Amino acid sequence: MQKIKVFFSLLSTCYSLLISEWGSVNTYLLVIIGAYLIGSIPVGYLLCRFIKKIDIRNYGSGNIGATNVYRVAGGRLGSIVLIADALKGLLPVLFTKQLPFPFYYAVSAGIASIIGHNFSIFLKGKGGKGVSTGFGVVIGLFPIPALFSLIIWIVIVITTRYVSLGAITASIFLPLFIYLFQNNLPYIYTGIIISLLIIYAHKSNIKRLLKKEEHKIKLPWKKK
Repeated sequence: MQKIKVFFSLLSTCYSLLISEWGSVNTYLLVIIGAYLIGSIPVGYLLCRFIKKIDIRNYGSGNIGATNVYRVAGGRLGSIVLIADALKGLLPVLFTKQLPFPFYYAVSAGIASIIGHNFSIFLKGKGGKGVSTGFGVVIGLFPIPALFSLIIWIVIVITTRYVSLGAITASIFLPLFIYLFQNNLPYIYTGIIISLLIIYAHKSNIKRLLKKEEHKIKLPWKKK
């Protein structure tokens, strides 16, 4: 609880300074720090700790993300984690876009939130895979490419039941969709960075997929 209090204190300080320091280098750093701290909130870990009285890191794949929470704690809690993790990426982007900053501030906020999720300061640098948070970021930055990437993810997961394969495939297609619908080089680079962050976080999944040892997920309508 002490860490949570410290977090909100830091967050409040960051955004108070943000409002009073328009356009400076300090503001840019505060945007990144604030977004990183938001991304660092280990929602899956906290909900499982307080509701299920378990450390989710000791169950299933050991990941704190929505997929492992779904497997271990059920669909309802998994859905809450999915939405909350997506909001960790979406809200910093939307908030920054509403301020009189260049677009790269919002891009930086989004990337920082993904890094925060994957390498949480509250979990000693450990975290999730960045898929839900990354999706929230992409929704905030590039809504149409995000929608098409989501469709790719859904198709792959339903046909193979490999959530990781769906995430990796959707990430690979993301820069292509940005190119098709935005055709802006900095935007494409942003998509590539987000894609690489998510794929890197799945390196252990890629090894298991190649060895045919990756765990399949039970689809909701097939769960008993």
